[in-house]
Amino acid sequence: MGSIDTPTITENGSTQSYAAAAPADDNQRPLASSNGAQESEATKKRRTGIHPLEVGTRVMCRWRDGKYHPVKVIERRKLQSAEPSDYEYYVHYTEFNRRLDEWVKLEQLDLDSVETVVDEKVEDKVASLKMTRHQKRKIDETHVEVGHEELDAASLREHEEFTKVKNIATIELGRYEIETWYFSPFPPEYNDSLKLYFCEFCLNFMKRKEQLQRHMRKCDLKHPPGDEIYRSGTLSMFEVDGKKNKVYGQNLCYLAKLFLDHKTLYYDVDLFLFYVLCECDDRGCHMVGYFSKEKHSEESYNLACILTLPPYQRKGYGKFLIAFSYELSKKEGKVGTPERPLSDLGLLSYRGYWTRVLLDILKKHKGNISIKELSDMTAIKAEDILTTLQSLELIQYRKGQHVICADPKVLDRHLKAAGRGGLEVDVSKLIWTPYKEQS
Repeated sequence: MGSIDTPTITENGSTQSYAAAAPADDNQRPLASSNGAQESEATKKRRTGIHPLEVGTRVMCRWRDGKYHPVKVIERRKLQSAEPSDYEYYVHYTEFNRRLDEWVKLEQLDLDSVETVVDEKVEDKVASLKMTRHQKRKIDETHVEVGHEELDAASLREHEEFTKVKNIATIELGRYEIETWYFSPFPPEYNDSLKLYFCEFCLNFMKRKEQLQRHMRKCDLKHPPGDEIYRSGTLSMFEVDGKKNKVYGQNLCYLAKLFLDHKTLYYDVDLFLFYVLCECDDRGCHMVGYFSKEKHSEESYNLACILTLPPYQRKGYGKFLIAFSYELSKKEGKVGTPERPLSDLGLLSYRGYWTRVLLDILKKHKGNISIKELSDMTAIKAEDILTTLQSLELIQYRKGQHVICADPKVLDRHLKAAGRGGLEVDVSKLIWTPYKEQS
């Protein structure tokens, strides 16, 4: 199976492509030419007398890498033209995550490959290609559809129907223009806007650049509207109370939903605290990502939602946010776990964090150690520790109890595979009082 690029982000006019490995050449098809030199007779007939492709049609589509990938038509719309073939089609690349869905023109579709009757079992079959380990990791991060495990079939269909077409194509946030990944339920007056302009400090959003420029001349904020609870070097963390800063909290949810597929958008933000991580310079504090948590969680959730914005991904910020949530749990004297379901990238980040934290302890610890002791040391819930150690094959069930098998050579091998641990949280720089103790 080939991989595919993640959305492109431009900074000050230059393009940064967060690219995965390109698909193998055997997925290359000849591009249709305007003079018909490479077009079959059947294709030329279809181009001259085609009816609009039906929603649900399966076909091969030429992507921005110049190669063809299997897609399913999700939606279509008529262009302002008298030609019957002048439709745009919103397609889902069936090998990959929904974040890569997009509108395409008819000329990008290989009409010889049109399938109107589809065997659903075929959809899940992906060509097996030889890949390097690096390519495989990239594909895992792009392809895996995780995060809907707790939705029943009817709820999943309803979710996908309601959110099937991205309503906002790009946003401008600070110095970045970012391609969005998913649908977000902005108010109806923004239905005709393909691009939105966000104030990077208060997160108000507008339809036009001129509106943003006028707003920025009046906006007094240079950081999120909350208490700074952590500062180390150029990194700062702000705690924002959703009840005290309701509009900011709602705007943050609108923004985050553009990059999170599975999360419910909470309009009632009063019950949540938002922890916004920023890179700071002489212009202000620029949001990198955030996590939220309920003020009072009966299920011991220490995190409700987590997001690192695309321009800042692959820099260790995701694991930093996770580590920070557990440092808050330690301050509270509780064990914690993230709210389920997790997004695909969220799950990868958590697995990496749990693995490295537990392996570091096991490598340094002398003698036996129990899961309960590991949980007390890390604030990680016992069930998460158990599943992580089981996935690493570091635990056995003997005489009615789980026994950790920490062979040093095995630990070293797993640590090497786990990669770097991300940015460290300097606990000495954290100044924070748990919510329940605040007056």
